[in-house]
Amino acid sequence: QVQLVESGGGLVQAGGSLRLSCAASGRTFSYYAMGWFRQAPGKERDFVAAISWSVGGTTYADSVKGRFTITADNAKNEVYLQMNSLKAEDTAIYYCAARRSYTGPYVPTSFDYWGQGTQVTVSS
Repeated sequence: QVQLVESGGGLVQAGGSLRLSCAASGRTFSYYAMGWFRQAPGKERDFVAAISWSVGGTTYADSVKGRFTITADNAKNEVYLQMNSLKAEDTAIYYCAARRSYTGPYVPTSFDYWGQGTQVTVSS
Protein backbone atom coordinates (compact mmCIF):
# COMPACT_ATOMS: atom_id res chain seq x y z
CA GLN A 1 0.00 0.00 0.00
CA VAL A 2 1.07 3.61 -0.52
CA GLN A 3 2.36 5.58 2.44
CA LEU A 4 2.64 9.37 2.57
CA VAL A 5 4.99 11.06 5.02
CA GLU A 6 5.05 14.80 5.63
CA SER A 7 8.01 16.76 6.93
CA GLY A 8 9.18 20.35 7.25
CA GLY A 9 6.74 21.70 9.79
CA GLY A 10 7.85 23.81 12.70
CA LEU A 11 7.65 27.15 14.45
CA VAL A 12 8.12 30.34 12.46
CA GLN A 13 7.43 34.03 13.03
CA ALA A 14 4.77 35.87 11.08
CA GLY A 15 6.09 36.94 7.70
CA GLY A 16 8.48 34.01 7.53
CA SER A 17 8.57 30.97 5.29
CA LEU A 18 8.46 27.20 5.51
CA ARG A 19 8.58 24.43 2.95
CA LEU A 20 6.64 21.25 3.58
CA SER A 21 7.54 18.00 1.86
CA CYS A 22 5.46 14.89 1.23
CA ALA A 23 7.24 11.68 0.26
CA ALA A 24 5.48 8.62 -1.10
CA SER A 25 6.88 5.23 -0.14
CA GLY A 26 6.00 1.60 -0.71
CA ARG A 27 3.61 0.90 -3.53
CA THR A 28 3.15 3.94 -5.70
CA PHE A 29 0.69 4.97 -8.38
CA SER A 30 0.41 7.56 -11.09
CA TYR A 31 -1.80 9.89 -9.10
CA TYR A 32 -4.49 12.03 -10.62
CA ALA A 33 -3.71 14.72 -8.08
CA MET A 34 -1.91 15.37 -4.81
CA GLY A 35 -2.73 18.10 -2.39
CA TRP A 36 -2.45 19.67 1.01
CA PHE A 37 -5.11 20.17 3.65
CA ARG A 38 -4.88 21.79 7.06
CA GLN A 39 -6.78 21.54 10.30
CA ALA A 40 -6.63 24.04 13.14
CA PRO A 41 -7.79 23.15 16.68
CA GLY A 42 -11.56 22.92 16.85
CA LYS A 43 -11.92 23.44 13.09
CA GLU A 44 -12.74 21.29 10.08
CA ARG A 45 -10.06 19.99 7.77
CA ASP A 46 -9.81 22.51 4.93
CA PHE A 47 -8.34 22.41 1.46
CA VAL A 48 -5.11 24.35 0.90
CA ALA A 49 -3.61 23.46 -2.48
CA ALA A 50 -3.46 20.69 -5.08
CA ILE A 51 -1.52 19.77 -8.19
CA SER A 52 -2.93 17.60 -10.96
CA TRP A 53 -0.95 15.65 -13.55
CA SER A 54 -3.94 14.37 -15.48
CA VAL A 55 -5.68 17.67 -16.07
CA GLY A 56 -2.64 19.81 -15.36
CA GLY A 57 -2.21 22.91 -13.30
CA THR A 58 -2.56 23.89 -9.69
CA THR A 59 -5.41 24.98 -7.48
CA TYR A 60 -5.29 27.06 -4.31
CA ALA A 61 -7.65 28.07 -1.58
CA ASP A 62 -8.43 31.78 -1.64
CA SER A 63 -6.85 32.20 1.78
CA VAL A 64 -3.39 31.15 0.54
CA LYS A 65 -3.42 32.24 -3.11
CA GLY A 66 -0.35 34.33 -3.89
CA ARG A 67 1.48 33.19 -0.75
CA PHE A 68 1.71 29.40 -1.09
CA THR A 69 3.05 27.38 -4.02
CA ILE A 70 2.62 23.65 -4.59
CA THR A 71 5.21 21.82 -6.71
CA ALA A 72 6.15 18.22 -7.45
CA ASP A 73 9.28 16.20 -8.15
CA ASN A 74 7.99 13.21 -10.07
CA ALA A 75 11.33 11.36 -10.05
CA LYS A 76 11.39 11.43 -6.25
CA ASN A 77 7.65 10.87 -5.80
CA GLU A 78 7.49 14.00 -3.67
CA VAL A 79 5.31 17.07 -3.50
CA TYR A 80 6.09 20.31 -1.75
CA LEU A 81 4.26 23.26 -0.31
CA GLN A 82 6.27 26.47 -0.21
CA MET A 83 4.65 28.79 2.30
CA ASN A 84 5.67 32.44 2.25
CA SER A 85 4.40 35.49 4.12
CA LEU A 86 3.02 33.26 6.84
CA LYS A 87 0.29 34.57 9.11
CA ALA A 88 -0.84 33.48 12.55
CA GLU A 89 -4.05 32.12 11.02
CA ASP A 90 -1.97 29.66 8.99
CA THR A 91 -1.25 27.75 12.20
CA ALA A 92 -2.57 24.21 11.80
CA ILE A 93 -1.67 20.61 11.25
CA TYR A 94 -0.93 20.19 7.55
CA TYR A 95 -1.78 16.92 5.82
CA CYS A 96 -0.57 15.55 2.51
CA ALA A 97 -3.13 13.65 0.46
CA ALA A 98 -3.40 11.86 -2.89
CA ARG A 99 -6.16 10.60 -5.15
CA ARG A 100 -6.04 8.28 -8.15
CA SER A 101 -8.94 9.60 -10.16
CA TYR A 102 -11.15 12.61 -10.60
CA THR A 103 -13.71 12.54 -7.82
CA GLY A 104 -15.01 16.08 -7.86
CA PRO A 105 -14.00 19.10 -5.81
CA TYR A 106 -10.97 19.07 -3.55
CA VAL A 107 -12.57 18.02 -0.29
CA PRO A 108 -11.16 15.49 2.22
CA THR A 109 -13.57 12.71 1.26
CA SER A 110 -12.41 12.79 -2.37
CA PHE A 111 -8.84 11.71 -1.52
CA ASP A 112 -7.66 8.12 -1.17
CA TYR A 113 -4.41 8.35 0.80
CA TRP A 114 -3.29 10.52 3.71
CA GLY A 115 -0.14 11.31 5.61
CA GLN A 116 0.11 11.63 9.37
CA GLY A 117 0.28 15.42 9.38
CA THR A 118 2.93 17.92 10.37
CA GLN A 119 2.46 20.86 12.73
CA VAL A 120 2.96 24.40 11.49
CA THR A 121 2.89 27.13 14.11
CA VAL A 122 3.15 30.80 13.18
CA SER A 123 3.80 33.25 16.00
CA SER A 124 2.62 36.84 15.72
